[in-house]
Amino acid sequence: MRFYPLAIVVLLIGFAVMSFNPVDKGVKSEDTIINKGLTDFKTNLDRLKSEAYLFAEEKISLEELQKTLSKTRNSYKEIEFYIAYHYPEFSKTHLNAAPLFHIEAAGTKAFTLPPEGLQVLDELIFSDEAGEKKEEIKAITDFLYNSYASFYLSTTKNGLSKGNNKTLPLRIELIRIYSLGVTGFDTPGSLNISEEAGHALLGIKKYINDDAYFKNYNIEKANTILTESIDYLSKNTDFEKFDRIEFYKKYIQPLYEEFGNWDGRPDDLKEFSGWNVANKNFFSSDFLDPYFYTLLKSSEDNPDLKKLGKDIFFDQNLSDNGKMSCASCHLPENAFTDLKAKSQSNVEGKTVLRNSPSLYNAVFAKRFFYDMRAFYLEQQAEHVIYNEQEFNTSYESIIKKLKTKPEYKKAFRKAFKGEINKQNFSKALSSYVSSLYSFESDFDRFMRNEKEISEDAKKGFNLFMGKANCATCHFAPHFSGLVPPFYNENESEVLGITKKPIKQLPIELDSDKGRINSPVQKENSWIYENSFKTTTVRNIALTKPYFHNGAFNTLEEVLDFYNEGGGEGLGLPMKNQTLAPDKLNLTQPEMKQIIAFLNSLTDISKTKNN
Repeated sequence: MRFYPLAIVVLLIGFAVMSFNPVDKGVKSEDTIINKGLTDFKTNLDRLKSEAYLFAEEKISLEELQKTLSKTRNSYKEIEFYIAYHYPEFSKTHLNAAPLFHIEAAGTKAFTLPPEGLQVLDELIFSDEAGEKKEEIKAITDFLYNSYASFYLSTTKNGLSKGNNKTLPLRIELIRIYSLGVTGFDTPGSLNISEEAGHALLGIKKYINDDAYFKNYNIEKANTILTESIDYLSKNTDFEKFDRIEFYKKYIQPLYEEFGNWDGRPDDLKEFSGWNVANKNFFSSDFLDPYFYTLLKSSEDNPDLKKLGKDIFFDQNLSDNGKMSCASCHLPENAFTDLKAKSQSNVEGKTVLRNSPSLYNAVFAKRFFYDMRAFYLEQQAEHVIYNEQEFNTSYESIIKKLKTKPEYKKAFRKAFKGEINKQNFSKALSSYVSSLYSFESDFDRFMRNEKEISEDAKKGFNLFMGKANCATCHFAPHFSGLVPPFYNENESEVLGITKKPIKQLPIELDSDKGRINSPVQKENSWIYENSFKTTTVRNIALTKPYFHNGAFNTLEEVLDFYNEGGGEGLGLPMKNQTLAPDKLNLTQPEMKQIIAFLNSLTDISKTKNN
C-alpha cells in the first residue's frame, strides 16, 4: 500500500485548491439528472467527511467508514461519465487520482505533489493499516471535500460546461469501466469492481432516459443492454473470478457500438485524445488514431511517403560511419527488436545504455524512450541521429548526403512534390514507423469473434486483467502505459528491476536510475528515480530479453519477479516503488496461463506488408 507524509498533504491543500479553477463560465445547465447527481455526491461527501472525523475519534468502526466511502464512490461513479469528460484534469487530479505522487507545473516551476481523492481513500480505508492512518484519512478527506465544494459552488453559479457531442462521454465511460474499472486500477483497496461498474452504467442509463436529445435514438436497445449488464454485475462480484471476456463481448462492446451509432455531432476530442471516435471495437486496428501521436498529418501521408521512409529506415549510409541504420537495432524479423540485452553502439564491442524496444505499435505514445525524454516520434529519431553512441551525425549532414543521391531526389519529389529538407525527412520516417501497428493477433480476432483461442489463453487474460494486476499498468486494449480513457499521456513505473533474474543470486537493484536522469528538467524528482516507461506487451513472445536492461531472458523469469512484488517485495531498499510490493501468489499453472495469453498477442503481419 502507498501512504504519504501527512505534513506534505496538509501543506499542499491550499496550493492545490487555489491553483485550480474548474469551470468555464457558460450557459446554465438543463441536465437536471447531472445536477441531482452532483448534489447527491456532495451529500455523500458531507457524510464521509463527518465520519472520517468520527473514525479518528474512535466513535465509529472501520466497517462503517468503509460503507460510507463505498456509497460516496458509487455516487461519484453515477456522474463520472459527465464530470471526467467535461472536466478531465479536475477529475483526474483532484477527485479520483491514482494513489501516486505526481508532477504539477506552476509557471516555470514544477512541484511534486501527493495524490488526492477517492482512489487514495479507497487504498487507505480498505487497508490493514487504516487504524494507524486516521489523521491522514481525515486530511485527505478534507482535501477532497474542499476541492469538490469549490467546484460545486462554481457549477451552481455558472452552469456546467457542455461539449458538442452528448454520446462521446458515454462511450469514453465504457472505455474507462473496462480499462480502469474491472481491472481494479480504480479500486486499489476494496477491489469493489462490480458494484462501481454497475453504478457507472446506472448513471448512463438515467442520463439517456432523462435527456430529450436521446429520444431520437434506439434507447430501448440501449436500456436492454444496460439493464442486463447491471444485473450481470450484481451477480458476478468476485474480483478474481470475474469473466472480463464475457463482460466485454456481451455488454461493453455491444453498448459501445450502439452508442457509436448515435454520434451525430462534431468530435470534441480531436485535439485532446488519441481515441478514434469512429471505432466500434476496442480490439480493432482503428481504436487509436496514429496521427494524433505524430507531427505528420493524415492528409500528408501516402504510400510513396511510407516507401521513402522505409528506404531511410534501412539506409546505413545516413549514419556518420556508414555502418548503422535504424534497422541495426530494430530488425523486422524480430518484431523490430535486436534480441540483445543492450543494443549495439557505433563503436565495435560497446553497447548503448538500454535494451531496444519493439517498434510495433510504438507510434501510440505521447512519450518516447525508456526515460521518456522525447515527446514526439520525430523527436525520438532526432535523439538517435545526434547521439554520439548511435548515428553520431546531424540533420545537416544527412540532408547533404540525401541530396547527392538521384534516387532520393526522385523519391522526395514523388512523395512531397518538394525539396529534401529536415521536415520532409522526419515526415517520411514517421510515415513508415507509424504504419507498424499490429492488431490482427489471435487474441484480437478472438475478441472480435473471428476465431477461437485456447482455454489457457482465456484464463490468462482474466488473470492479466485481474489477480496478476498486469492491466493496471499495461492498459487494455493496447496493453501499454498509454493511459485510458483518453490515451493522451504515458506512465512510467518504478518496479525495482534487478540486475539479474531473481533466481540468480545475489539479488541486486539495477544501477540505471532511469527517468530522473532524463534531460526533462521539470521531472527531476525523487518519484522518478528508477522509473521507466511502461512499454506494450504486444508481440512480447518475440522481443526478449526483457526490461530496460535486458536482464531477463524468459517470460517465466519476468513473472517470477512480479510474483514477488518487484524489488521492494524482494527486500531491496526502495523509497518510491510504484508497483505494489505485495506477493501476487500466482501458481505455476496460472503463470503458464498468463504466458499463453501473452503468446496470443503476437502479430507481425505488417512485416510482410511493409
